Amino acid sequence: MEDIFNAIRSNELEEVQSILDVDPTLVNVKNERGSTPLLLASYYGFIDITRLILKYNPRINDKDNAGNTSLMGVCFKGYYDIAELLIKSGADVNEKNFNDATALIYAATFGQKEIIKLLLENGADIHAKDNKGYTAAMHAQNQGVDISII
Repeated sequence: MEDIFNAIRSNELEEVQSILDVDPTLVNVKNERGSTPLLLASYYGFIDITRLILKYNPRINDKDNAGNTSLMGVCFKGYYDIAELLIKSGADVNEKNFNDATALIYAATFGQKEIIKLLLENGADIHAKDNKGYTAAMHAQNQGVDISII
């Protein structure tokens, strides 16, 4: 199992493909942090490996031990292309983590304007609140981020 995570961390596309060809069930395995191959590849910004993993039909909305999905991670990191790929592949833009934060809340908090626009175009709930009662716009305002599109 650890081989797939090591191959992803090393950005070894062919090795990931080889591992998944031998055992496609590894697409949904979790490591000690609760990350799946999709979560790890997308978090590292490896779009080619992310694209490959998506061909194996992973559970796209699986959460890590903090309750975050792949989409939430790329919204925090600012990986627009991967966010777009995940959304086109069926990622839920309104999924909530254990603190009730959404991908839009993460994108807004970290000033990811293009991702905010992408999320809104794909049905992100602008009124969603985290467990403290804050919306994406409130988080952005608290961080001094100008996100006038919200």
